[in-house]
Amino acid sequence: MHQQTLILNPQTPTPDYGFPNLLHPLLFFQNPRLKRIYNASCCIGVNHHHHHHAIRTRVNCKSYGVDVSVSSDHRRRSKFKFSGEKEFDVATLGNLCVDVVLNVPNLPPSSFDERKNYMEQLSKSPPDKKYWEAGGNCNMAIAAARLGLRCLAIGHVGDEIYGQFLLDVLHDEGINVIKMREEEDIVKSSSFSEYETLLCWVLVDPLQRHGFCSRADFSKEPAFAWMSKLSDDVKMNIQNSKVLFCNGYGFDELPANVIASAVEYAVEVGTSIFFDPGPKGKSLAVGTPEEQEALAKLMRLSDVLLLTSEEAESLTGLGNPVAAGKELLSNGIRTKWVIIKMGSKGSILITKSGISCAPSFKVNVMDTVGCGDSFVAAIAFGYIHNMPLVHTLTIANAVGAATATGCGAGRNVANLQKVVELIKESNLNNEDSNFWNTLLDENSSKDDITILSKTTANNGFFKHETLQKVVNEVLHKLEVRLADGIFSS
Repeated sequence: MHQQTLILNPQTPTPDYGFPNLLHPLLFFQNPRLKRIYNASCCIGVNHHHHHHAIRTRVNCKSYGVDVSVSSDHRRRSKFKFSGEKEFDVATLGNLCVDVVLNVPNLPPSSFDERKNYMEQLSKSPPDKKYWEAGGNCNMAIAAARLGLRCLAIGHVGDEIYGQFLLDVLHDEGINVIKMREEEDIVKSSSFSEYETLLCWVLVDPLQRHGFCSRADFSKEPAFAWMSKLSDDVKMNIQNSKVLFCNGYGFDELPANVIASAVEYAVEVGTSIFFDPGPKGKSLAVGTPEEQEALAKLMRLSDVLLLTSEEAESLTGLGNPVAAGKELLSNGIRTKWVIIKMGSKGSILITKSGISCAPSFKVNVMDTVGCGDSFVAAIAFGYIHNMPLVHTLTIANAVGAATATGCGAGRNVANLQKVVELIKESNLNNEDSNFWNTLLDENSSKDDITILSKTTANNGFFKHETLQKVVNEVLHKLEVRLADGIFSS
């Protein structure tokens, strides 16, 4: 099943901007594709929302409490030491919303005013609760919690029925919610609606194409523009987490300076940063100066970057995903992993010491919404548990693919039992050696390359990590968690 994301925001002109050490601006964003077509595999997720603007930023920083070393094991493990005792594994920043999933005869009209009126009409008649689902970063947090990671969701939820719904869902999944609102913000605001939980209307037409819209799509300001700073409570919980996950859609809700402050504070307290710019990366890079600066900080200060091959091309102008990943890696100050998601082809993890590749799993795809979020959660699982890189990709591909076999995201993301069953089947989607040779040969002849494969023979160009060996080791780790009752819902 293919899905088309309907773009609901007007295009913004492309001003001059500076991104150090990257290509000319005209090449940097030459890929015009803002819609995403999703294939059967997994690694690409659909999320929601809209618009926006990269100023060159020089950031003087160092790794705080993070040490990277490479094992002599040819499978390569990256060892990450987190400073101090951290109670939580993953904290997500912003992008907490309720998805309202509706079947409609037609997707919203194209003009800005007509789309706005369309959404206002939808909002006048709140749909039955059976159509509600947790969305945005709730997807990643739920998938991570179901893998046994200790999770926090940092963001804004309102005091109305939608906010209570989100709190109940996340509580049932064992996820702590850290609210970003403080009482002083209420005094500043002139409208109660500014404090309402963000709703995202997920509209599905008879051809199973998806359109997304929320009030954030119709404002130049973030939905929670009243938010001016990080509270002490938020800072404490960032410090108490091993990983802080941010994505591009967070800019629809949170002011750019608040996101930038969270990134800087995470660096200061030794919390690793994961960033998935998504399709918004392109529009953020031509957005306001504040958005451009925050995006540049995220791209340079993140420990782990995750992009689709199309997004990597749009941010570098390089069509080969390996070359694009290397470019992003070299321009990062703290960047240790760049992960390129290639849909039904699989995924690649690029480090300074080598490249790891894993074909995706074959599944009957029902819905790809939430697959990318599930994939990120499993990458965090491998990162935190110091797993070999190919093993990390294998679990991530499996979790993303398992989510694709269900309908929708939120509470519908894959559970551990389904992931284990899929891995046991060991049905890889793409074992075409010509594909991998062509992809890797252009820029990788001197790299240490490992690929997941059913074969055992090495061809001199890259090493084969046998599927059976990886599956046995991955299953052992996951089945221990399953036996402990983790992620059985």
